[in-house]
Amino acid sequence: VQLVESGGGSVQPGGSLRLSCTVSGVTFNYYAIGWFRQAPGKEREGVSCISSSDGSTYYKDSVKGRFTISRDDAKNTAYLQMDSLKPEDTAVYYCAAGQWVVEFDASDEYEHWGQGTQVTVSS
Repeated sequence: VQLVESGGGSVQPGGSLRLSCTVSGVTFNYYAIGWFRQAPGKEREGVSCISSSDGSTYYKDSVKGRFTISRDDAKNTAYLQMDSLKPEDTAVYYCAAGQWVVEFDASDEYEHWGQGTQVTVSS
């Protein structure tokens, strides 16, 4: 199983980035996809999740209205569109796949993880 994130980088406050997570080795449409992030010296936190069944989406309060999660099952890829970025969004972002996710921000409910991509928001 392999999850590969891409799309990270450096951006000024107010800018946008789109992260991608391409999954191989599993039946993609069986899995919910979550995005997590970890800033230096902080614990990893759940940012967003999209379900496998009906495409329901979930967001951390601090990113609601700024981030949008989506998935393309034909491409085995999930996306995180991040707009109006703030310096506090700076972190390594990870995507994760889980078949039985109940709490979207519970990292132990995801079986497979990507290697992470750095997002830096700074002027």
